[in-house]
Amino acid sequence: MSYKKKSWQEKLADKQGYPKILKLEKRFPCYNAVHKMGAEVGDEVVLVNPSEVIEIMKKVPKGKLITIVEICKNIAKNHKVKACCSLTTGIFIMTAANAAEEAAKQGKDLNIPYWRTLKADGFLNEKFPGGAEAQKEKLENEGFKVIQKGKKYLVQNYQNFLVS
Repeated sequence: MSYKKKSWQEKLADKQGYPKILKLEKRFPCYNAVHKMGAEVGDEVVLVNPSEVIEIMKKVPKGKLITIVEICKNIAKNHKVKACCSLTTGIFIMTAANAAEEAAKQGKDLNIPYWRTLKADGFLNEKFPGGAEAQKEKLENEGFKVIQKGKKYLVQNYQNFLVS
């Protein structure tokens, strides 16, 4: 039996049984990140579908940015829970970026300006297609000032450009 590896676009398909609301436990892989966002053990958190993450990413216009933190806060608010799992959200952000590039190579446009999505604290995402260098180039082409901090890049004063 041969196994065909799923394309990035196939990986964007919504998962059956999701979104799923769970009570936060310390053993959850996303506990530390979700806790930093203000959720406590026992608070309700949501595990989302890729389509929810993509919908938010698509709404970020040229000249604006969003971070995973804002995406999670938005999703949590939509589900009327304390937080969303930043681990699955981060995976879907990375999957959306790769799917957008994969589609572009096929002459399709998924209309996901993924490069405008930053990691927490304004850092660029090295897991995006072409790594942080490619994201840096796309952001600079849109007029953002990207600076290096150690081995990482971040958008200078990114807070001033966050989509509301």
